[in-house]
Amino acid sequence: MLIKKAGIILKKESSEPRRIGEELVDWFTAKSINAVVDEITPDMDILVILGGDGTLLHVADQASRYGIPVVGVNLGDLGFLTEVVVKDRYEALEKIMAGSVVIENRLMLKVRLKSKDDESSWQYALNDVVISKGNVDRLVELSTWADDEYITTYKADGLIFSTPTGSTAYNLSAGGPIVRPDLHAILVTPICPFMLESRPVLLPHTTRLATKVAGPVNDVKIIVDGRSAWDMREDDILEVRAAGNPLRLICSPQKGYFEILRSKLNWGGRANCILTADGQTKS
Repeated sequence: MLIKKAGIILKKESSEPRRIGEELVDWFTAKSINAVVDEITPDMDILVILGGDGTLLHVADQASRYGIPVVGVNLGDLGFLTEVVVKDRYEALEKIMAGSVVIENRLMLKVRLKSKDDESSWQYALNDVVISKGNVDRLVELSTWADDEYITTYKADGLIFSTPTGSTAYNLSAGGPIVRPDLHAILVTPICPFMLESRPVLLPHTTRLATKVAGPVNDVKIIVDGRSAWDMREDDILEVRAAGNPLRLICSPQKGYFEILRSKLNWGGRANCILTADGQTKS
């Protein structure tokens, strides 16, 4: 992987990322690579994220728009997206430069809010788009369509539209399924639904989704990748669909998907045997 210019994105309000970032600038410079901190430009060959998943989510839109491969160095807690352990950062970057990496195209969502007289610009999400009822006690009713076909009216605390990447985020907490990130699909998951029959739905990534509030509207908010985007009012329609540009995420070649899940979700134990291609097992 030929790298001439690298971007380094730092987690805000913390001194450790700044220190590590300055060391990375020196490391790149010694290899005749131009390194820039907290900037994203189309001519960059790689983005190195120093922080947690939230830091990566913050720049996913720009990175996907420019097609810049992104690698995350985890300085946060869980780190589903920022897979590289901080002590392994130089080893990981050496392997990236040598071409020993896997780059996955992660589906992103785009979303906009339409009112009677206006429509917002598109916003983009790598994890999810959430409709939340805020602090009011009553449930919100959300009539939802897929490609102009009526699905149902969810009566719940809210509704989550998630990518497979985001399936291990709020979707998982709300009882939705874990979906491998290489699948192109959109998940629709109600938050604490009134009726137990209201279950999560997995739809093709080509699906065009729309939802509106049915009944009284009071403090209903739309949150895009953890950022408050809009207040939803009566007769507003939220449109959700797959974005045209995926995020190019550099993944660890040493760790498999389920190994990461076992580690991050504290799933039980490690396998005591290996299943070979011919169906045999070995310790």
